[in-house]
Amino acid sequence: MVEISSSFLFAAFVLYLVATLFFGGAIKEKGRKWANIGISITILGFAAQSVYFVTRWIASGHAPVSNFFEFGTFFGMMMVGAFIIMYFIYKTSILGLFALPVAILLIAYASMFPREITPLIPSLKSYWLQIHVTTAAAGQAILAISFIAGLIYLLKNVDQSKKSKQTFWLEAVIFSLVCVIGFIAVTTAFSSVKYEAKFQWIDKNEQKAEMVYNLPALVGPHEGKLVTADKLEPAVETPAIINAKKLNTVIWSIFIGIGLYILLRLILRKRVAAAIQPVVQKVDSDLLDEIGYRSVAIGFPVFTLGALIFAMIWAQIAWTRFWGWDPKEVWALITWLFYAAFLHLRLSKGWHGEKSAWLAVIGFAIIMFNFVVVNLVIAGLHSYA
Repeated sequence: MVEISSSFLFAAFVLYLVATLFFGGAIKEKGRKWANIGISITILGFAAQSVYFVTRWIASGHAPVSNFFEFGTFFGMMMVGAFIIMYFIYKTSILGLFALPVAILLIAYASMFPREITPLIPSLKSYWLQIHVTTAAAGQAILAISFIAGLIYLLKNVDQSKKSKQTFWLEAVIFSLVCVIGFIAVTTAFSSVKYEAKFQWIDKNEQKAEMVYNLPALVGPHEGKLVTADKLEPAVETPAIINAKKLNTVIWSIFIGIGLYILLRLILRKRVAAAIQPVVQKVDSDLLDEIGYRSVAIGFPVFTLGALIFAMIWAQIAWTRFWGWDPKEVWALITWLFYAAFLHLRLSKGWHGEKSAWLAVIGFAIIMFNFVVVNLVIAGLHSYA
């Protein structure tokens, strides 16, 4: 069953790639033939990933959202689902050209982490797992569509003929996406040679602890000793509150991302955003602004329900308190407050167009910080994710 599940996930990944090509073709042709083929293939990919989700659920006996790989792939699937809904409402091909690659990167990123099915820890053995986590992921995925619309809006409307704060931050967004590609590349490369470096130490309970790195150690665990011969000694030892292995992965992603970005700049001889700009020139800016707002208007209540209300109910059941200021809880609250402010500024202060687009980009950055840094680096009650 697990092999069947993996096969359908791979099939979905390939179908999303193919669909992206057709949406790219739809930008240049006047009819809707290519766009119709693109959305049809996208739906097939979503169906294949749904089969992956169901078969993995059957194999594990619980909703497959309990670790980073499972949550990341589900997040990507929900993002594709949100895109499909928005496509049928607005019939905008350019949305697929950007939304599908971001979903593909999410799925590929998550697939670099351990895929083994492991037993749930006691606090996760609850039907609230599927209720809370799936709803929170769906809300974030719908909110992510506002980022896609906002990014396309900025790519079209930010003046690339001169340097400015807008061009700098827009390029920073592109760079962050390149870093994800860098992470996938470096992880795949070291996995292919089966790289391993083991660290051991005595934990606070006087028990022997061990951590296995799958990338060369730039930073090491607190009081950890490298026990694998002929491996790189870490330059820095991290504090106990930091997950050293995962921080090491983030650092590698940034380093490789810098290298890939420099290579792109040398090839293009201009900012990456400036190179993309001609592709989006014909899209209606007002339509993008509308899509961005509607995505937040729909995603915000879904996120509120899943990430706050359901989360607090489950926290009371599992830990006998509604709120404990765990890093994950804090960033869920920050995300909620930000999008509440987004809607307030949009409806009461008239923040439309470029201002609204920048807010959508910042909101997605907050979601990604929660997804990557809070999950992977900062230790807390949600570290099992």
